[in-house]
Amino acid sequence: MTPSPSPSSIAMDLGDLIEIDAILPSMKAGTKKQVLQELCEKAAERTGLSGRDIFETVLQREKLGSTGVGNGIAIPHGKLPELPKLVGVFGRLNRPVDFDALDDQPVDLVFLLLAPGGSGAEHLKALSKIARLLRNATTVARLREARDADTIYALMTERSAPGA
Repeated sequence: MTPSPSPSSIAMDLGDLIEIDAILPSMKAGTKKQVLQELCEKAAERTGLSGRDIFETVLQREKLGSTGVGNGIAIPHGKLPELPKLVGVFGRLNRPVDFDALDDQPVDLVFLLLAPGGSGAEHLKALSKIARLLRNATTVARLREARDADTIYALMTERSAPGA
C-alpha cells in the first residue's frame, strides 16, 4: 500500500494547474451561471480558446449533476479536445450563490478545472488533488479570509505570500 501524499505535495502540484492571473479573489457574480461564465472567460484568456465553447462544455457537464460538493465549495470541470494541458481557474465570491450543491448550501469558493479530451487519469488525479485541498478546513477558512490573488495562490501552493 502506498502512503497518501502529504498536503504539501498535493499543493505543490496545484502550481502546475493554476497561475496567479487565473485567480479571481472577489467575484461579484450573483448566480451560478454568472460564476461559471466569469470563470470560463478567465479560462479563455489563459488558453486562447473560445469562452463560449468552454462555458458550453462546463454547462453540459453541470447538467449531469451539480459540481457543488458541499461546505460552500464547487469544482466545475470539463474536457476540451483542443486543450493541450490541464488548466485551473479559481474564484472566491464576495457573497455565496446557490449552486445546487449536494448539501443545499450556497457556494463561495469555486475551482474550475479544464482538461484535454483524452486525459482520463490525469483529469481524475487533478480533481482528487483539488478536492483534498478543499477538504482541509484550515485551508478553506484561510481561502475565505484571503483578499488578494497572491495570498490565495500561496495557500494553494503552500508558498509564502508577499508580506505574509
